[in-house]
Amino acid sequence: MKNFMREFREFALKGNVMDMAIGVIIGAAFKTIIDSLVADIINPIIGIAFKTDFSKVVINLPGGVTLGIGNFISTVINFILMALVLFCIVRAVNRLKGFTKKPEKAPEPPKKSDELVALEEIVSLLKEKNA
Repeated sequence: MKNFMREFREFALKGNVMDMAIGVIIGAAFKTIIDSLVADIINPIIGIAFKTDFSKVVINLPGGVTLGIGNFISTVINFILMALVLFCIVRAVNRLKGFTKKPEKAPEPPKKSDELVALEEIVSLLKEKNA
């Protein structure tokens, strides 16, 4: 049990795990900002066209079934905004770290040693002699 706890402590205190935990906490806090943006700004603007709160727009189907299309579209907008912002953040961090892809040069073929060149000449002479 002591060994297990030591291994767990080493794992939990690694830099990558701590960075990931901080990222999750900041991401959750940022999600509330995006939720507010969609619910308090974007939905009311879209709701002007429907003359109601857009997240409450539903489609009534036969049999008493309702589809919460407005809420679904609000959730999709949340996702797209989060993905866009996270993409921009990752892109900026990668540029700062210098992770942008640089065109790779084709590797130069290895130079033939003098011995290999001599062997190839011998083989070609033997081929000519036998032909």
